[in-house]
Amino acid sequence: MGVVTSPTPTARPLTGVRVLDLSRVLSGPHCTRMLADMGADVIKVEPPAGDLTRFATPRRHGLSSYFVQQNVGKRNLSIDLATPGGAEILLQLVEHADVLVENYRPGVMTRLGLDADAARARNPRLIYASISGYGQTGPWVNRRAYAPVVEAEAGIVASQGNARGGALAKDPHSHADVYTSLETASAILAALYQREHTGEGQWIDVSMAETMLYVNEHLHDALWEGGDDPQWIRSFRPGDYLVLTVANGESLVVSGHPAERGTFDFFIAAMDRQDLADDPRFVDVAARLANFDELRGIIGDFAATIPDAATFEERFAQHQLAVGRVRQPGELTTTAWATDRGAVVDVDDRGGGTIRVPNSPWRFSSSPDVGVSGVPKYRGEDNRSLLADLLGYDDDRLDALERSGVLSSRLPGA
Repeated sequence: MGVVTSPTPTARPLTGVRVLDLSRVLSGPHCTRMLADMGADVIKVEPPAGDLTRFATPRRHGLSSYFVQQNVGKRNLSIDLATPGGAEILLQLVEHADVLVENYRPGVMTRLGLDADAARARNPRLIYASISGYGQTGPWVNRRAYAPVVEAEAGIVASQGNARGGALAKDPHSHADVYTSLETASAILAALYQREHTGEGQWIDVSMAETMLYVNEHLHDALWEGGDDPQWIRSFRPGDYLVLTVANGESLVVSGHPAERGTFDFFIAAMDRQDLADDPRFVDVAARLANFDELRGIIGDFAATIPDAATFEERFAQHQLAVGRVRQPGELTTTAWATDRGAVVDVDDRGGGTIRVPNSPWRFSSSPDVGVSGVPKYRGEDNRSLLADLLGYDDDRLDALERSGVLSSRLPGA
């Protein structure tokens, strides 16, 4: 395995693992950020044009906060892989790597001579992970695919619209990208473990479309054939869970379907409305579903009489119901909980200030240093040091590569 050049005081779980990150935007970069936070030496390899997210806003000192969140803690090379010299440098780096992650369209890496077969011919222990919209095989292999279109194909957009009374809209989160990054990271960790037993690496093919089917906990319901007991709520129907507003205007969500067996009893107990148990509109699950708008209205009217969210949560918690406040993005990070957990960290903005980004969610008892570390790098910032250290390139060779455009960089003031 590769050796991390700047180990943390306490070894992290992936200390000693070297990763070549050829991915862009989100699905790959978030996967490799996870590996970096766990201690891997992640080397981001960017084309001369740079990762698209470098040009997002807000930005400071030439670094966008979007790019920083997904790429902090990685070293950076900028190589033109479309040149024979650039492709050869990458293959030389493969000989010193444990993992390679790429999310180019299927076929691109083959055209560059950098596909899994070529890379693993140079290093049979390499774990090569490819992320794409619909996979590396099949009739849709050449379709353009980004998170929004995959989510539409996989039924997520329709499902969200069904919860809004049929109004279709794309929400602001790239679910297909993020979920696929998590599944890819899991597969890489499994492959690293398997390599300990076999001594061999392998090629991992992960598609966003299959991921969105895999992580959809309600897909079994769509695939179900046949009838069902009307006195049960199919797959919990969380789209029906109530968003309520209390007297001071705070909104909150109660986890649990108010028409469900048992949960209905918790709701009416919390409201001190035992009379509803004998109301013919709510006598059983089927009746409650048939009259769900009326039940929702009763609960909503009750919520409006409660002074604030804290009082509402205290009352409903006494009756086994979990309550969460509807907060705007970022609000949770200002709570005492977030401070105590270290849920947000300050990252060096390379100009004397900091950029706040979310920390990793894991807490390892034997590796307390796990989490965001290091600084965000400019494109090509580590070209010379990395190629000198790993491949033994001297200054003359590095100068020639820069003059030819095989290597390039974009540093402040350059």
